[in-house]
Formats: sequence, structure tokens, C-alpha cells
Amino acid sequence: MSANPVRLQAMRAVEATVAPPISFDPGEEPGAIFGQNVFSLTVMQKRLPTSVYKSVVSTIERSTPLDPDVADAVASAMKDWAMEKGATHYAHVFYPLTGLTAEKHDSFLDPVGDGTAFASFSGKTLVQGEPDASSFPNGGLRNTFEARGYTGWDVMSPAYVLENPNGNTLCIPTVFISMTGEALDHKTPVLRSQQAMSVHAKRVLTLFGHDDPDNVVAYCGPEQEYFLVDSHFFMARPDLLNAGRTLFGARPPKGQEFDDHYFGAIPERVLGFMMDTERELFKLGIPAKTRHNEVAPGQFEVAPMFERANEASDHQQLLMTTFKSVARKHGMECLFHEKPFDGVNGSGKHVNFSLGNAELGSLLVPGETPHDNAQFLVFCAAVIRGVHQYGGLLRASVASASNDHRLGANEAPPAIISVFLGDQLADVFDQIAKGGATRSKERGTLTIGVDTLPNLTKDPGDRNRTSPFAFTGNRFEFRAPGSNQTVAGPMVVLNTIMAEALDHCASFLEDAVAAGTDFNEAVQALLTQVISDHGAVIFNGNGYSEEWPVEAEQRGLKNLRTTVDALPELIAPEALALFSAYGVFNEREMHSRYEIGLEQYVLSVGVEANLTLEMGTTIVLPAALRYQTELAGNVAALKAAGVEADTSTLLSVSEPLAALRAGLADLGAALAHEHPADALAAATAVRDGVLPAMAAVRAAADTLEGLVADDLWSLPTYQEMLYVL
Repeated sequence: MSANPVRLQAMRAVEATVAPPISFDPGEEPGAIFGQNVFSLTVMQKRLPTSVYKSVVSTIERSTPLDPDVADAVASAMKDWAMEKGATHYAHVFYPLTGLTAEKHDSFLDPVGDGTAFASFSGKTLVQGEPDASSFPNGGLRNTFEARGYTGWDVMSPAYVLENPNGNTLCIPTVFISMTGEALDHKTPVLRSQQAMSVHAKRVLTLFGHDDPDNVVAYCGPEQEYFLVDSHFFMARPDLLNAGRTLFGARPPKGQEFDDHYFGAIPERVLGFMMDTERELFKLGIPAKTRHNEVAPGQFEVAPMFERANEASDHQQLLMTTFKSVARKHGMECLFHEKPFDGVNGSGKHVNFSLGNAELGSLLVPGETPHDNAQFLVFCAAVIRGVHQYGGLLRASVASASNDHRLGANEAPPAIISVFLGDQLADVFDQIAKGGATRSKERGTLTIGVDTLPNLTKDPGDRNRTSPFAFTGNRFEFRAPGSNQTVAGPMVVLNTIMAEALDHCASFLEDAVAAGTDFNEAVQALLTQVISDHGAVIFNGNGYSEEWPVEAEQRGLKNLRTTVDALPELIAPEALALFSAYGVFNEREMHSRYEIGLEQYVLSVGVEANLTLEMGTTIVLPAALRYQTELAGNVAALKAAGVEADTSTLLSVSEPLAALRAGLADLGAALAHEHPADALAAATAVRDGVLPAMAAVRAAADTLEGLVADDLWSLPTYQEMLYVL
């Protein structure tokens, strides 16, 4: 093989990889381990006095305040349970505005004067901790000299024991707030927005005759797409190692054009990894349900079942951590970047969203005859109103430098936020707009034409993969979130816009009934108003078409193409008023998130730009120069021997090599340029100056990759990384 020694060594190492020992007992009963490391309600019921257990359940189900005496009893039982599972330490786990998970470990053991130690864990310690708040992104909410921050136990998200070969730890999900009570994390606003949404959802349910309904919660079922790359290739790519995506890489001869990887047979090595991760997820109570190959080579997906949004958000963070650690155990690296490889599909984290409670189930199930299901139609209308009024906020909730590479590409919805309803619901709302719905399109049957196969039930509406916010039968699927982000941000926006929309619906109906209007007539009037005022957001067509952006502009829908375009939506007057009115964020908290978003954008692009400059200068340019020198020497030797030399190859290398040198010089100049002090101006300068310079360097480098002799090219290629597993 003529490959470069670095790549050849990596490929031989991949070939010699031995799978780790099976981590599960083949005789283990399926499902027996589910939740075994979770301090669940079932565990609490067995270990807590009945009165204490009922108090905890009341806090979880009905949001009643937690009694300090109850906290002491829970802490004692939790400590005993965790130590029985080998835990020596506990950690308040929280979710700062880095988008990652943070934890601070403390030992259960306290020294005694006689030289021994005893284990203790009080309710006070369970309920509150105090990590440093100044070293996390805070957007001006905290200064370095104002370091105090608090973690507070989230009773609604169960504690769990995280296993590690070096020792087990009791992990307690918590909120993270400043000394002023302002949110420094992603969990606190999820809980605030959930509470606000529930208040107004219950008002609507009461109007429909439900007496004292249970709290309504948002449900979230996030699908997670990811890539797997062998660790030997990963370690040989400085861009993957530092930025999580390839900054260089010519497209391979075969990509995804045959669609042969999608839902194909899962490679044996990958299946071993999947089974290992699923077992770890099951022990932690994470309901992983589906696994399959995704569209791009080397890309896969896991889809958990629906959970309460708060718990689903915590579990998503834990899932990503688990995937990373298990992948390394199997000699691979799990990539969550939205676009790690150019030219093939990127990765998303589709958020399936619904509302409901244990008593009523999902409130977004239309039933067989949606036109008769007034309660469903009101909740569906609230979604339409919310998405139309605050589409810019939804776009901002998924904004990042990495997701900018994916949104609008063939595998992702466009940056224009619209709602897909499907044929059945679109027809029902069209009837409502014209005076009242009297029928619903029925399910049909599909005759396959094979006598041995039964007819299949046909849904009354198709799905639309180009829509960013699509109704899929019993829920809405928000397809725009990126694979590397927390689902907390989108869920906060969804909960809050639903709080406003349900508040509007409840007030409209209450006022109409108080004025003597028949309730059914009031519902019809409400639905007519919503579809008349907000129907422009409904689009059932092709979101990838060239005509859609033009039509969307005519409808008044925003097309926020980049993060820099989207983030100002966070501090628009209507956004500040919305979050303040429903107690989710104050103005300082909103501005902090805006500032952090811009700062993270500038930092992310800056890291990638410096990597591009470094790799272009120290890896790509030397390889190209050596090849050019080699070619020039051959030409000179032939001419010296009196033989006519073919200089076409030399000339074909010279042009992209000159472009590479010019691009590196331009990129260096762009990086040397001092950023404006204003955060938005700095981000705009990076988008308009640094990113194009990076693209020019890459274009030249990728051309050279297809020309330079293979033994001189040391970076593992797309062909190797995507196909050698």
C-alpha cells in the first residue's frame, strides 16, 4: 500500500482492533436491569416511611413544597442505597451555560476525633450545594469577584449511581443559580417554563369540564444522531480532536448517493457498541428504544421513548456522556458535531414535543375524528399561534456556529420556521377558517397486491421531512435542534410560547362564556381567530424548494439564516416581555444568554480558524510543496536528459498551491484583525470575514488532496474515516 505512513499505521491499528469483553450476561433477562441504578419512586417506596414517600410524590406530581424533615429522611435513605451500590461520593450534577454537564464530588465520609470516619448525608446537604459560579459563562450576571453560586436539588429528576471502573458516585440532578437567584443553567428555566405552561393548560382543561386536573407537563422524545470514527483516525486529525469536525477533506469517490447505509445492516463492531451503551442507559433508567444506521456512512441514531421534558433533558446529557465513554472503550470516538464531514448528511436531535398528564394522556392526540375533538383543536391551535408569533425565538433556540453548517442543507429543515399539519389537520383547519369543521379525512388502506400479505392501514396524512415543525400523528416534531446541543433550550421556548398561547385561549374562552356565549360557539370563534391570524405559518409543501423562501417572505415569516441573524431575537422587546410575563427569565437573564451565544459563536469559529491556519500551514502546505518539488525535479531531470517532459501535472498543482498560500495569508490577516467591542459586531465580523477565509483555504486544500501523491498526505481521508470501522 502506498499510503502515507501515518495513515497506514492507523489503518493497520484499526485492523488489529479487538472488541472489548462482553459487558453483559447473555443469560440476563431482558429488561431486568432497567433503572437498577436509579433512586426511583419504586426504590423510595421500599425504603421510606409511607408519609415521607407520599410527601415526595406530592412534590413531584402536584408541585407541593418539600418539607425539610422529608429531605432528611430521603437523604438518609439515598445515602444507604448508594453506598450499598459501591458509591463513596456524591455529586450535585448541574447544567451550566456551556451546554455540558458539570459536577462537584464530595465524600460521604467525615472524620471522627478517634481517628475513624463515619458516613453522613443530611437533608440540607442533599437540597443545597455551593460550587463556584464565576468561571462558567454567565453573560455578565456574575463577576470574578462575585463567585458564589448555589445548586438546588430537583426532586422531579431522580438521583442515580454512575458507575466507573475507579469508583461509583451518587449523582443528584440540581438547578444552578446565582446569589441573586438568577438562572446560571439550563434546568432552572425548564422548570420555570414548565410551571408557567401548566398553569394555563389547566385553565383550558377546566373550561372543558375537567375538575381540578393534574399538572400538565411537556413531554420530550429527543432523537439523537451521531457519527462513529475509529480512535486511530480521530487522534491523527487535529481538527476532529479540537473542533469535533473536519476542517479539510476531499469528498470520497462514494458517499451516500446510493442510500445504501440508511437502515442497512448494522456493522458488527457498531452493534457491539450499541448493545453496550443500551445496557448502561437501561441501568440509568434512560428508555432507549430505537437504533439504526442513518443516511451518511458512519452515521447512526438512537431514539429514546417520551419522558417529561425536564427528565428527558437530563437524560439527553447523560446519554451523550455515556456514548462518548463507551465509544472509547470500543476503540472509537463518538462525534456529536452537527456537520463533522462535508458533503454527507449532518446530525440533528429531533425533539418530539407533546403535552399531557397521567390522568388525560397526551393532549395532542387528534383521535379518529379530529373535527369533533374540540379540546385537541384548541391545544393544536395554541401550538400554531405560538410558533407563528415566536418563530424567531425557536430559531434562536437552536442557533450555534456548528448548527449553521447543517440548517437548510438537504438533511435538515430550512432556517424558516413553519408548521406542517398534514392533509387531515390542514383540511380541518381550512374548514374552521371557512365557518366550521364538519368532517375529517379518514384513514385508508394500502393494498399491496400480494395474497399472503394483509392490507396495511394508511394514515390520513403524510410526513414532511423538510418541515422544521411537523405534526406526526400525536405530537409535533421540532427537527431543527442540533445533535450537539441540550434540548433544554428548545423546550424552554416551547413551554413559554405555549404558556402565552394557552393563556390567550383560556382568556378568550373565559371572557366569551362570561358574556353569555355558548361554549362550543366560543371554541369555534377562538379557532377561527387563531387560524385567521396565524395560519400563515402553516406550510405543507417542500421546504427545500427555491420558491419557498420567496413565499415565506410574502407570508411575513423570518428567514434567519445564521446564528448572528437569529440571536438578536432573544432580546427583541416582544421576547423580553414574553419571558418576563411568565416568570421564565428576567431581562438580565435574557441579555446574558444573548451575550453568551455571541461569545460562544466567536470563540467556536476562532478555534476552527486557528486550527485551519495551523493545519494548512504545517500539514497541507508542506505536503503540497514536497510534491511540487518532486514533480519539478522529475521535469528537470527529464529535460537534462534531453527528453520532452509533461508539465501538466506540475501546473495543475501550482494553481491550487498558490490559492492555498493566498488563502492562508488572508486567513492570518482576518485572525489578526481586532474584533469590535460590541458582541454582535464581533460575531458579524467573524461570520463575514473569518468564515469565508476559512472556506477559501479549505477549497484549495481539498483540491490538493486529490492531486498530491498519497504517500505524502498524512491526514486520514474521508474514505478511510467513513468506511473503515
